Amino acid sequence: MLTSLAIRDIVLIERLDLSLGDGLTVLTGETGAGKSILLDSLGLALGQRAEAGMVRTGQPQGSVAACFHLPSDHPAQAVLAEQGIEAEDDLVLRRVVQADGRSRAFVNDQPVGVTLLRRLGALLVEVQGQHDQVGLADPATHGALLDAFGGLEGRRNAVGEAFREWRGAERALKAAQEAIAQAQRDEEWLRHAVEELSALAPLEGEEEALAEERQAMQQGERRAEAVAAALSELQPRDRRGSTGPAAALRNASRALERLPAPNEEAAPILAALGQAQDALAEAEAMLERLSADLSPDPRRLEQVEERLFALRAASRKHAVAVVELPGLLQSLAGRLAALDAGAERAAALEQAAGAARAAYARAAEALTAARAEAARRLEKAVAQELAPLKLERARLHIEIAAREERAWAADGQDRVTFLVTTNPGQKPGALDKIASGGELSRLMLALKVVLARGSPVPTLVFDEVDSGIGGATAAAVGDRLARVAERLQVLVVTHSPQVAARGSRHWRVAKGVRGDRAETRVEPLDAQARREELARMLAGETVTEAARAAADSLLR
Repeated sequence: MLTSLAIRDIVLIERLDLSLGDGLTVLTGETGAGKSILLDSLGLALGQRAEAGMVRTGQPQGSVAACFHLPSDHPAQAVLAEQGIEAEDDLVLRRVVQADGRSRAFVNDQPVGVTLLRRLGALLVEVQGQHDQVGLADPATHGALLDAFGGLEGRRNAVGEAFREWRGAERALKAAQEAIAQAQRDEEWLRHAVEELSALAPLEGEEEALAEERQAMQQGERRAEAVAAALSELQPRDRRGSTGPAAALRNASRALERLPAPNEEAAPILAALGQAQDALAEAEAMLERLSADLSPDPRRLEQVEERLFALRAASRKHAVAVVELPGLLQSLAGRLAALDAGAERAAALEQAAGAARAAYARAAEALTAARAEAARRLEKAVAQELAPLKLERARLHIEIAAREERAWAADGQDRVTFLVTTNPGQKPGALDKIASGGELSRLMLALKVVLARGSPVPTLVFDEVDSGIGGATAAAVGDRLARVAERLQVLVVTHSPQVAARGSRHWRVAKGVRGDRAETRVEPLDAQARREELARMLAGETVTEAARAAADSLLR
């Protein structure tokens, strides 16, 4: 509900802070005192149009902030979550209007668009006035209100679930049909690509493994060349073995052996030459073994390079990385399989979509039948409220019209509209087109008396709902306002003492002059001041004891 309203520099209000409570709050005052300014200010906070003339003369800007306390399951909380606005204990809607008419909107001090402010406002406050109707006059709300009155929320939710399942089945069918159509357009290319990639049979991680093997084999070739070069230096350079280091060592040994005796000094040299020959022979043997180990398989290197180049060529052709080729083959094969099995799958999905549509239609038809029964009960209940409100000739007509299939929705197959006639023989019309301002406000009041239990909007505002009536009719209006206020917060601007006496709290709106400027003030009335205000409303300018006695009677 609305817990406070803060107004700064709007028209004749310089500064006003109002604290509100539940139940029925009445606002009274002389004509022209500024009661409409309060409603216009509240309208600003709810997202209604801003105008430059609303800013108090001489001020650069005006502002209005409306604070609401809401339960955690109120629909406004879902809107806040949808917009990424963190929920707090209180919801504050604020509007700042510049002197040139431009405005800014805030929700919990976060800047937002006026559209969001208006959307939230529609969930928080309904205004029933002489000229402006917000809430019941909007046909978009009528279906939910009828369902709430009839206790049809369960049926409505079932229809919504069936609708979502039907739409989901249709989306799946459409996606399958589009995939088949796309596959059919690409069938020739698709089959060739799958055949080519299947023949290539790319493996996960294959490119990296082949590149490493190729690099290792290329390095092995260079090592084998180095070993062969070393070995060629040690081996004889002719077929007779007469050249090379080994032959040189043998020739040196033979030359020393031919020294004339005694040749003891040659012994250590001969031993060293023998060791050198042995070492040389061992090195040659080791090089030969290493050369045999390092000898590359030319065919294997060719095979590796051919495979690697084939993979990279396929990668370029299909514009994907080599590592993605196995996944591409799987995807293309899946599309080809979908093409081959597409007709069967599409037939199954089409059958599922048909079954889902039939389930939705059954649930929606059951809801329509239940709505028709609830509509008759609602029409009867409202009719019982109209006679005491001096609307005995008026009748509520609830139209339940079938929609075309393309307009079927989560709330059913039909459109619910509240229509009204105010005289016998009159053709039913929209609430805000048939009735006059006062009649419309009382019609809305009668509806609210019946529909208060199911209303998601916690605050109702009635502007001069008692216009043009008095006596017993005004008392009936006050009684019904009090009944609605047992369930919802109600604010009513009234000139009727019978209505004002039913309020749980009473504010008086008055216009005065401070300095050289007019100013609107709002003051809460205690018991004595309230008695005087009711007496003034009864008697006019001169308050008599008889008027005070009548006020006491009303308050009792």
